[in-house]
Amino acid sequence: MPKIAAFPKAFMQALCKDGSMKIAEWVKLATPLEIDGLEWYAGFLEMENEKKWPGFRRMVEDAGMVIPMMCCSPDFTHRDKAFRQKEIEKQKRWIEMTDVLGGKYCRVLSGQYRPELSIDEGINLAKDCIEECLPYAQSLGITLIIENHYKDDFWEYPEFAQKRAIFTKLVGSIHHPNFGVNYDPSNTFLAGEDPLDLLYDVSERVVTMHASDRFLKYGTIEDLRNEEGGAVGYAARLSHGEVGKGMNDYDAIFTELKRVGFDSWISIEDGVDGMDQLARSVAFLKKKVAQYWQN
Repeated sequence: MPKIAAFPKAFMQALCKDGSMKIAEWVKLATPLEIDGLEWYAGFLEMENEKKWPGFRRMVEDAGMVIPMMCCSPDFTHRDKAFRQKEIEKQKRWIEMTDVLGGKYCRVLSGQYRPELSIDEGINLAKDCIEECLPYAQSLGITLIIENHYKDDFWEYPEFAQKRAIFTKLVGSIHHPNFGVNYDPSNTFLAGEDPLDLLYDVSERVVTMHASDRFLKYGTIEDLRNEEGGAVGYAARLSHGEVGKGMNDYDAIFTELKRVGFDSWISIEDGVDGMDQLARSVAFLKKKVAQYWQN
């Protein structure tokens, strides 16, 4: 039966940039949600000190939760080999961080969709880098999870594998027991695509999931698709929303995940409008998980 975690979507600036929130405050806020875990982020300011890592694990476990998965953003699609090697070393450090925290899943990405890249070149660069990280991940019992991502906050260009055709081709090129997909249905809207189309392509490779929702503030999904790459409409047309109240069809999503035997982590990316909103999203997902997995 899937387990539920939460990610501090509303507090990323405070936890990662200005330091106005401490990790302990986030853990305290999340504890009343009565969830199973907290998804971690490699860029939390306090994670710079490796000596603190075991303490954060104890803090979360003392609150009755675990840290199942790590969110990080390697950039593997740069043509410069020295640049890619630095990204590989960063990814290996994040894998080690995941292990120390007690997690089993560490995110990977493809990298930025730089204008000079052909699709085949980008896939090969990302594939080679991910495969170089996999033996280290396997040695620590960590699974690398690639997300159908939109764009890291600090990148100049969108995700190389944002589009379904590229994402599925990259996923299909890597065969390793410690590699799988972190499925995020909302990110497909940013690509101007249908979340279910992607899910049906990769459902047997899905090992973790992000649960969020989006709603259109104006216009239609066709308007969004007609905008260049879909992603242009992100700020203007699309807004974060409470899980279960937006455009995602969670009944169809969970029907497919149940069909393929998914029983891992669902991490909520929500709460941008406050902890009450996050609590409602938790309640919705608990109800849906019970509906599909307890029968």
